[in-house]
Amino acid sequence: MSPFIAEITGTALLITLGAGVVANVLLTGTKGNNSGWIVITFGWAVGVFTGVYASAAASGAHLNPAVTIGLAVEGSFEWEKVPAYILAQFIGAFIGAFVVWISYRPHFDATENADFKLAVFCTSPAIPNALYNCITEMAGTFVLVLGALLLAKPDMKLGSLDALPIALLVLGIGLSLGGPTGYAINPARDLGPRIMHAILPIKGKRDSNWSYAWVPVAAPIAGGVLAALVFKYLLA
Repeated sequence: MSPFIAEITGTALLITLGAGVVANVLLTGTKGNNSGWIVITFGWAVGVFTGVYASAAASGAHLNPAVTIGLAVEGSFEWEKVPAYILAQFIGAFIGAFVVWISYRPHFDATENADFKLAVFCTSPAIPNALYNCITEMAGTFVLVLGALLLAKPDMKLGSLDALPIALLVLGIGLSLGGPTGYAINPARDLGPRIMHAILPIKGKRDSNWSYAWVPVAAPIAGGVLAALVFKYLLA
């Protein structure tokens, strides 16, 4: 498997299982309806585990532009490969979001709450405040990238990790820092499915909340870069 295909595959698996658990919890008439935040965080952790396990050997399992850029800043990933990795991550996110939509389409049709439909695809803040929402997303991504770099020592390659430690790290971030914004901590995870929400023929959908969309893109990248710099100059 080429690194490009691996990043598509891993990100598609991540979004299918991650957005899928949100659909199962929020949409009307599902077997998992109203099962709560703990189910969502575990589902996303399993999505991370599966995506990383499937792609680590071929691509290093970045699955996240903030991770890719952070590793390039830190120096363990070539800058010329960054655009292709990010493109693959967005393609994977589009595929995963489509799979969730088609799998749950009758439940989308049966759900009256348009906010729940949007939440399947992307994040939104519990209390809208651009400054603090950015801080939360930066903090979550900082923990993700710094934790990944520390877990990967001594060779400092994300792909050398087993999938389980990263999955547990994401589970911890969701349980501990996910409450204010829904812990996007991944621009492709949020923006890719948000675009799919905008273009798919979803019955009774609302707007895609574009006024907030920049936060889960810019803040995770900033958090990833900061983590890379801290690791490179203080902890390596």
